[in-house]
Amino acid sequence: MNSADFPHGPSAATPLDPGRMTLLGHDLRAAVSDIIGGLRLIEQDRFDEPTRLQLERVRASGEILARLLEEGLAMMLGEDEFAATHPANVQMARFLYDIEMRWSGRAREKNLDLVVTRAPDVPQVLTLDRIALERILANILSNAIKYTDTGRVSLDVGMADCGALRISVADQGPGFSAAALSRLFEIHGRPDGAPKPGHGLGMHITRTMTGRLGGTISAENLPGGGARVTLDLPPETWTIDAGPAAEALPDLPDLGHVKVLVAEDNLTNQTIIGHMLARMGAQFEIASDGVEALDWLEREEFDLALIDIEMPRLSGIEVMRALRRHDRHHARMPVIAITAYVLRANRDAIYAAGADAILAKPLAGLETFGMAIANVLARGGDTLPPTPAEDERTEFDRKSFDHLIEIAGPDSARELLERLATDLAKTERGLIAGLAEADSAAVRAETHVLIALAGAVGAARLQALAQALNSAAHRGGRPDPASLGQDTLAHLDRLIHFVARERARRGEAA
Repeated sequence: MNSADFPHGPSAATPLDPGRMTLLGHDLRAAVSDIIGGLRLIEQDRFDEPTRLQLERVRASGEILARLLEEGLAMMLGEDEFAATHPANVQMARFLYDIEMRWSGRAREKNLDLVVTRAPDVPQVLTLDRIALERILANILSNAIKYTDTGRVSLDVGMADCGALRISVADQGPGFSAAALSRLFEIHGRPDGAPKPGHGLGMHITRTMTGRLGGTISAENLPGGGARVTLDLPPETWTIDAGPAAEALPDLPDLGHVKVLVAEDNLTNQTIIGHMLARMGAQFEIASDGVEALDWLEREEFDLALIDIEMPRLSGIEVMRALRRHDRHHARMPVIAITAYVLRANRDAIYAAGADAILAKPLAGLETFGMAIANVLARGGDTLPPTPAEDERTEFDRKSFDHLIEIAGPDSARELLERLATDLAKTERGLIAGLAEADSAAVRAETHVLIALAGAVGAARLQALAQALNSAAHRGGRPDPASLGQDTLAHLDRLIHFVARERARRGEAA
């Protein structure tokens, strides 16, 4: 082959075709997803322990490959929002397990032992750029195994006296020469300045990644032989739930063992949900649309998914339907749907698609959010008939409702519930129309009826909302359907649902 084979010369750069790169990126992502998905479908119980360990090694390496591929494709395709470094919660136990699975096989190939230890006072959750940390340890462990012929390589995680989180890798190899130690993190380049692969590039990358994390890295020879490379990470890189803020919320669940997929296209909501999950120690990943959510689920293991219903490319309903197919790996994973539409018809469709629970936008406080997650996880992803959310069960005064039924008597209770259901449905239709048309007179009339109905059955919250909406209409204002009006409709819908369940419980068709 000569220069004639290259129309622009052998060293000329060929411009990237964005369309072809997008298609290539899609195909590469699909291929990696197929590999990881195929590994998950293997029934590992059929194999002996060494084979299972090798499968785990391939799985861990595959997931790291998928992350690196995403970062590389994002950079090439100009997807700045993905190419930028995004700190994420990293669970130390899970992370170190994956590191051990990935590198123990490499060590065994050379008859070496890989020993991973973690001190009891190490933070359970780090908040940093996971890709950077993985690349640092990959380069250090690769070198340690490469230059050690007998003995072991150890990875130790503990707390340094200076307050840093210290990760050190020690080996029993020959150690560094004085010359190598002095320029360990430098690139050994060609005369034209370009780096030579295998000539210091890996450790140079390690130093660059360490700077990205705000840490420090050092290397030394050990007195008894061998070498040690030490990475120190500052306190900003781990989550500490201490102080007044944590004490004010004693009932927050510990999600330090939970990995969550958040499928949400709104950046503000991503930030809010991420902050709340971080406060509870959860590891999480963000998907900005339905297609990306399914891509994440093909590549990695998750314990829970929070899925927004209104998303581009694939809606939350479509994601849940795909997820619940019986042949999918995550078919029984707990799912919480997040939606601004909490009326009965919407809720029924969401549950039918496979949601285990529903959270309404705007999201409630941290404690309510945490309890909703804890309740769903406690059920373990079992398919149960839809049950009312905790606030639905507590917002009605059961004594007032039972007293009303008692006054009616056993013979008239069914008729009373039927009339109540009819009146509530009629009021709902009238209120929806009045709010849509900004008809203050209609809103006043419907809320007047609703105040009486809600008070009779002990729905105190709904009664208060109806009174506030009625007052706004009397003042000649235009009730805002996105706030007070929608809140009233949402609580009215819950009351209608409650009455329907009571009718069904008494043998009447809902």
